[in-house]
Amino acid sequence: MRVGVPKEIKVHEYRVGLVPASVAELTAAGHEVIVETKAGTGIDFSDQDYINVGATIAANAAEVFAKSDMIVKVKEPQASEIALLEPRHLLFTYLHLAPDPEQTRGLMASGATCIAYETVTSDSGALPLLKPMSEVAGRMSIQVASHYLEKEQGGRGELLGGVPGVAPCKVAILGGGVAGINAAQMATGQRADVTIYDISNERLAELDMHFGSQIKTAYASKSAIAEAIKRSQVVIGAVLVPGAAAPKLVTRDQLKTMMRGSVLVDIAIDQGGCFETSKATTHSDPGLRD
Repeated sequence: MRVGVPKEIKVHEYRVGLVPASVAELTAAGHEVIVETKAGTGIDFSDQDYINVGATIAANAAEVFAKSDMIVKVKEPQASEIALLEPRHLLFTYLHLAPDPEQTRGLMASGATCIAYETVTSDSGALPLLKPMSEVAGRMSIQVASHYLEKEQGGRGELLGGVPGVAPCKVAILGGGVAGINAAQMATGQRADVTIYDISNERLAELDMHFGSQIKTAYASKSAIAEAIKRSQVVIGAVLVPGAAAPKLVTRDQLKTMMRGSVLVDIAIDQGGCFETSKATTHSDPGLRD
């Protein structure tokens, strides 16, 4: 099979012996791999590195699509890329179709077979391809929240873990899945006062066993979430309904009850977000202030 890789930062490319090992595995298995020029720049792989493991370099995305049977991406295709898809193509990437009807219609019209990483399910019911990104998102959510708590960023000017004589910040994590547990690990590492909210009592029991006295757990009732919004300096939205839009757990009116300079991080934004006012942002300007 001819596998095409368009240019974008490939955050999960394996770096074994400082070679693009995932491409090396494909070529060793007899596949022809076509990589768009400078695709590996963001992770310090040159075009020559890919050539050295048997890949062919394409000048642009159009050439990748034209010469490939299977297109492997990291994020959902842009409109210009959807226009390049043909019925013969197999597209393998994150899609997050629930909040994006325009992309859905474009993919359906292309006739291509499209497989979403986030819906691939193991025999145990787990989501093995979504898990790594959820781990990254959960851990980064606390890193980002800490930054935006700084006074210079419009925050409250508080440290997550406090200092001697000053209580730590309260962190409410909505959702006790992979993203939520990774957010909790980072927040407890910074000595924050962490509570995880979930609708599964079984999951809450597992989290209690995992973290012990490091965190608190609470059933995610509407009243409990409303109270958490009022008293928390940081709220992490980490809710996932596989293949569906995230439920809106926090309303616009509830946000008005939050402390000035508090921070919300919505990890569920790819699925539409779990806060009523959530909007997708960019890496260059990730924060919205109200």
